Amino acid sequence: MTPESVMTIGQQAIELTLLLAAPMLLTALAIGLAVSIFQAATQINEMTLSFIPKAFGIFGALLLAGHWMVGLMLEYIIQLYSSIPYVIG
Repeated sequence: MTPESVMTIGQQAIELTLLLAAPMLLTALAIGLAVSIFQAATQINEMTLSFIPKAFGIFGALLLAGHWMVGLMLEYIIQLYSSIPYVIG
C-alpha cells in the first residue's frame, strides 16, 4: 500500500463526508439565519427558539436527500471494497 493510495482513499472519504453533511448543515444554516433575522426584528431574545425549526428542517433535508446520500455511501463502499485486492498487492 503506497502513501499515494492512502492519501487518495482519505481524500475521497473527506469529500464524501462533506457531501453527506452539506444538505443538513446548509438547511440548519438557512433556518438559523431566518430565525435570527426574525428575532432581531421582533427583539425576542430566546435562545431555544431556533431549535425546533432546525430539527424539523434537518429532518426534512434527510427525507429529501436521504436516498441520494445512501447511494453515495454505497457507491463509495463498493468502490473501496472492490479495490482491496489492488491495494493489498
